Amino acid sequence: MDENKPDIIYYSQDNSKKPKKKNFLSYFIVAIVAAIIGGIVTSYIAPNYLYGKILPVPAIYTQGKNGTNTAQKINITPNSNVSSVTAVAEKTISSVVGITTVEIQNDMFWQREVEGVGSGIIVDSNGYILTNSHVIGDGNAKKITVLFEDGTKKSGKVLWYDTALDLAIVKVDATGLNAAELGDSNNLEIGQLAVAIGNPLGLDFQRSVTSGIISGLHRTIQVDEYNVIEDLIQTDAAINSGNSGGPLLNEKGQVIGINTAKIQTAEGLGFSIPINVAKPIIEQVIKDGSYKIVYMGITGVEVEKYEAQLGVNLNVDKGVIILEIDPSSPAKKAGLENGDVLTKIDNQEVENMSQLKKILYKYNKGDKASLNIIRNGKSMNVDIVFTVLK
Repeated sequence: MDENKPDIIYYSQDNSKKPKKKNFLSYFIVAIVAAIIGGIVTSYIAPNYLYGKILPVPAIYTQGKNGTNTAQKINITPNSNVSSVTAVAEKTISSVVGITTVEIQNDMFWQREVEGVGSGIIVDSNGYILTNSHVIGDGNAKKITVLFEDGTKKSGKVLWYDTALDLAIVKVDATGLNAAELGDSNNLEIGQLAVAIGNPLGLDFQRSVTSGIISGLHRTIQVDEYNVIEDLIQTDAAINSGNSGGPLLNEKGQVIGINTAKIQTAEGLGFSIPINVAKPIIEQVIKDGSYKIVYMGITGVEVEKYEAQLGVNLNVDKGVIILEIDPSSPAKKAGLENGDVLTKIDNQEVENMSQLKKILYKYNKGDKASLNIIRNGKSMNVDIVFTVLK
């Protein structure tokens, strides 16, 4: 043997025994038998003989009335909003109307007719309809047509409107209409169901129903350069062009607001005027045919605008500077003077004439209020009695 070569050991393979073939049928039978036995143990033997005696009772089992362990029932409660929305729609949809208008618009060299579409809600069976002021062209509509659920059309007449509130009341010659039930907007809560009905994209989608929640309360939005609407209801119920003037409803089908605006640059932001703002107006218009608010008798302009136009500094942050006073007005009798800056009425801040007008809606003839004014740089309080309606 060569000492330089490593020892190599050769193993011989015994091929005399061939591997046995696997019997898959036997495996299959064993699996079935095991499954049956496991099922019997899990469903019968374990709950009745093992759990609670040898093994701890799993959370899924509870003790039955007769002492046996039974599987715990898991109840799934469906969301009731779906049925609520349906009920609200069925109750109120016949009270929602479409409003079309024709307004004369002056261009540089000629006039042209401009058509508009909006919504409204019947608030009295004798033909009184609440809508937005801008729906009826802020009083400038030449023709107003009201479309009812049954397909009938009637000519409408504007009895009252206010651009500052963006509310209007239209009258049609009809009786026996299905008037909506008015709710209480002072008791709203964030998260409460909200349903909007109207004509979102014109008459092709009349009385569309959308739902959501009350997203916020006491919101303020800037409508234009001069008008700010305050104390609005915010909702994520879809409100689009044409929904204006339609109702916002609660889960009882009661009107809690009048849809007025939608911020076009954001999704899920719709706004409604609280119905409690409109309630006294509706009552007086139905009773007297018109609505009048208490009269102060002043003409003024907001402080910032006055300072910018005249290049002066009044050293006042906010308020309305009085430029003119009616000689026979409550303001004159209260002792107000030209140049006074009105800042508050009963602790309600006054920033411009539009806001002042909206505050006056809260007062009735004969009511007394405390005015905070700044005169010659000094703050003072003056009492006023609202004796005149206008």
